[in-house]
Amino acid sequence: MSALIDLSATDDIEFGVQLLAGTPTHEGRDRDLLRHWATVATEFGARLTPVPSRARIVERDGGLEHGLLARYTSRPATVELYTDTLARAEALIDERGWRHWYPAGSVRAAALAHEAVHEQLHHGPAKAALKRALGHVLLSAGRRRLYGHVAGAEEIAAHAYARTACGLGRSPLLLTAALAEAGDRTTLAPHGREK
Repeated sequence: MSALIDLSATDDIEFGVQLLAGTPTHEGRDRDLLRHWATVATEFGARLTPVPSRARIVERDGGLEHGLLARYTSRPATVELYTDTLARAEALIDERGWRHWYPAGSVRAAALAHEAVHEQLHHGPAKAALKRALGHVLLSAGRRRLYGHVAGAEEIAAHAYARTACGLGRSPLLLTAALAEAGDRTTLAPHGREK
């Protein structure tokens, strides 16, 4: 019981920090910097303008086995939704008493919204805009700056967008953590796209 209370008491930005901290390349980075990046990525995702998805949607089983709820693949543009994991997530919401945060059917909608951001960040100018917003400067010369990639930031932005677009009470990051805690090895999206 205490684990459940502790999990839901963690705020969405802290879940973003934990996601970044667990992402390779961020070992040893200052926690305040990770919190800054998580906050910026969350704000960026929440402000993203919706762009119609061009991806076809494929529904299949096998997500629980592979730890997947949904994923975007770019060639061809496809969103794969794993129906067994969607059902497990909906059941988990009821088990935890989180239906007021995640209305019935919202997990599927959030997964589609989440993957639409990965598509947008893969094909459009938003990826460069996110890099500028994060401000991870690798090299500067005069007014020119080369911004580095912050691994995990796109994932946080996609979760924030899904929360906003679907009107969720909490970020899907909480649900992701709950699925992981339940031993389902599931992620709401495995760092976006795969080729």
